[in-house]
Amino acid sequence: MRIVVLLGSILFLSASAFGRSPSLQENPSDRTYTNPVFPGDHPDCTLSKVGKYYYTTGSSFSTSPTIYRSTDLVHWEPICHPVSNSWKGFEGTPTDGCWGGDVVYHENKYWDFFGNRSKMYFVTAQRPEGPWTEPVEMNCPKSVPGLGMDNSIFIDGQKWYLLVKNGQSNNWILELGADGQPAGAIYNLCWLNPAPDHPFSWAEGPVMWKHDGYYYYCFAINVYAGQRIFRSRTLTSDSSAWQNLGDFFNGDSAVRAESSFPSPNHSSAVVPGPNGTWWILTPAYSTPQWQGQGRQGLLSQVTYNAEGKPVAQFPVNEPLAAPDLPSSGIPWMVPKADFFNSNTLSPAWQLLGYCPQLPYSLTKRPGWLYLKPVDQENTIVQSDAEHNYSLITRVDSDPKSSKDEAGLRVMTGLRTLAAKVYSSYDNGQKVIVFSFDKTRYSVPNAIGDTLWLRLVRVNHNISGYYSANGSDWKEIGDTVNVASMDVQQPDYNAWTGNRQGLYIEGSPAYFDLYIYRDAYTPIIAECPANQYGTWHNIDSHKVCPLDSIGNDSWAMYAGVEFGGKDYPKVPVSMSVTAASGGAGGTVQVWLDAIGTGKEIGECRIRPTGGWNKYETFTAPVRAVSGVHDVYLRFVGKDTGQLFRMESFVFNAKEREDK
Repeated sequence: MRIVVLLGSILFLSASAFGRSPSLQENPSDRTYTNPVFPGDHPDCTLSKVGKYYYTTGSSFSTSPTIYRSTDLVHWEPICHPVSNSWKGFEGTPTDGCWGGDVVYHENKYWDFFGNRSKMYFVTAQRPEGPWTEPVEMNCPKSVPGLGMDNSIFIDGQKWYLLVKNGQSNNWILELGADGQPAGAIYNLCWLNPAPDHPFSWAEGPVMWKHDGYYYYCFAINVYAGQRIFRSRTLTSDSSAWQNLGDFFNGDSAVRAESSFPSPNHSSAVVPGPNGTWWILTPAYSTPQWQGQGRQGLLSQVTYNAEGKPVAQFPVNEPLAAPDLPSSGIPWMVPKADFFNSNTLSPAWQLLGYCPQLPYSLTKRPGWLYLKPVDQENTIVQSDAEHNYSLITRVDSDPKSSKDEAGLRVMTGLRTLAAKVYSSYDNGQKVIVFSFDKTRYSVPNAIGDTLWLRLVRVNHNISGYYSANGSDWKEIGDTVNVASMDVQQPDYNAWTGNRQGLYIEGSPAYFDLYIYRDAYTPIIAECPANQYGTWHNIDSHKVCPLDSIGNDSWAMYAGVEFGGKDYPKVPVSMSVTAASGGAGGTVQVWLDAIGTGKEIGECRIRPTGGWNKYETFTAPVRAVSGVHDVYLRFVGKDTGQLFRMESFVFNAKEREDK
């Protein structure tokens, strides 16, 4: 599948063409975006706007529910967990937790509504960052056969409503009182999807909004099907007042077949953006070979046609015009590096399952995360978001049994498959192990209790490494293929996506850091988080180059860690592996944004004598520290393709102030 974006004059359209203000024109990397804006699992996502911020949450199932915020709808940051894993609703199976989730502001406070085991609950807070109250169970009116879980909130002026979905046949709208409990009008919409035919399958995930005097009621057919929309001039139970507008998303069969996300549904309500624009977040599974990563979060613009029907932009594999909003310096939403220098755990992390007491400490040894066993195991996780990364940790453990493990892990939502590298004990000695499914490689631990571990993913292949100093790495065994973990999993993968993070089994351990994407491990060029004007084969089972690189095209790689006092490295140069059958060009390296960010170097790519003849080019870069989104801007004099790029890496020296 190949979609080539035209370059040159089309690339940098005028401010009026994009509907953007001239103030953002010096930063081309903020003019467009590519989906997903939430790489990795973000199911049943909702969307609301309070002041300058947009908020989203959704289903978290057995992991800590997370509230995210944004100022531009493209860049998102986690800010809190409104429900603690110490709540008994997390007891039970991998799917017991918070289903749905909708953050709204009403009655001078923030509310988060969610479902658990066919009941609805809410928590409240004065600030979206918390603290949040304990969950309060919602009452169900006698005339309604249960509140279900697949619900959302609709606010209409001073009134607000719970949209109830309970089973295939039941759709209801319940007015709420000031205390968040059902009180007042009840609207019966069970005519929408009656038994036995159930014309809209499940008619699930209902959301509502109001526009130009119409009430719009939108719902998903099911988790793999599309989205339908009805409207009415009045809020009523009368089926004759509601008009079926058909599909919510545009896109014919050819567009859908080309998309990396062919079945968007369970979308949020439509919210206003700048300049009279309207937007939604919607979750969708990727192509079959990556469905294990869950329903990823996509941003789509909504327009209204001449008849007033809202039409959502189908997620296509090309850059889209971004909302004319400031990013406020929020980085791209990928897993976050952590050096555990705070006394509280970052909201980027999620706990897994029921935890009646906090299973970790950040004060037992300052600067280290302490994990202790809970039922013989403990883990903190983030979504397994992308196709290429290099996870690194430094662990201190004292294993005394083969059941003792401490290290890095990438696992399915069902927790049935995991690629992991860890410190353990075997046959009378301490060992370092790299394993996946039935494959297990082990080497004697000649380093000691404190050592460095690394997992490197290149598409469906993962490799395990260890080191005494975090610089000189040794591979453990061979690379393993983990495609069986990345594809669709049984039972919908416990309705969640794959996870990555730190874990222990058997005995406690300390962790000094967590790095998501190391600047000093080769970064595969075909895996940008955002891009403009380039092309890569998203469905290949092998590594492909970043292609169609032309003048003023660019690609962004998120969450790159350059080091600091806790990871004592600093970049001195950059190496790019590329091929050019033409005149070549230059790679400009920008941090966090093009134009308004910091340029740290340029690498000249010279002709190599062929488009498949690769060479490595090296150039100096300025010293930087910390984690950054790395933008590579490509410039050259040719009007066509400049070069292809296979990978790039930064070369380090030890910091002098470590």
